[in-house]
Amino acid sequence: MALRRILMTTVFLIGWSAAALPAQDAILPASVIFATSTGYWEDDGNAPDVERAPTGAESVANPEGKATPRHGYYKLFAVRQEDRTSKVYLQQIAQTETGPAIASTVELQEFSDLKPYVTDIRPENSNGIIKEPGLFATIYLKTDPNAEPDGWTVLIDEFGDITVEKATN
Repeated sequence: MALRRILMTTVFLIGWSAAALPAQDAILPASVIFATSTGYWEDDGNAPDVERAPTGAESVANPEGKATPRHGYYKLFAVRQEDRTSKVYLQQIAQTETGPAIASTVELQEFSDLKPYVTDIRPENSNGIIKEPGLFATIYLKTDPNAEPDGWTVLIDEFGDITVEKATN
């Protein structure tokens, strides 16, 4: 009788725990190979989002047209393509009352034109939130899969202007 009770309890618990586990959706697509969140931005609510943003970006602007100050951080990430090269994207992430929201997404065409093999993305520092507007990050990439990686910097100044250039040491 005790063995039967243990067996029934085990079957019940296994069935209950299997039913309680939600299906795992991909939170981050497998094609995103490197990502970093860094930098800081703020505006009065009327400023345009990062330049060159595609039309599909989620808007966090106030629909009534009233200026509401916004602030947030940047996310820089590489997405592997079928040919193993990568595209690099920059997102403006707004900090809202309901949590982070994508304000804009931009493909950094300077990298896409190179058809790079991205090997790493690093922020300027790893000290957490930066309160000075802007972004500075280094993307390490190869244009030849057998070559050594080169560093490229992505810089956003306090005015929101984006500069992409080969790093100089």
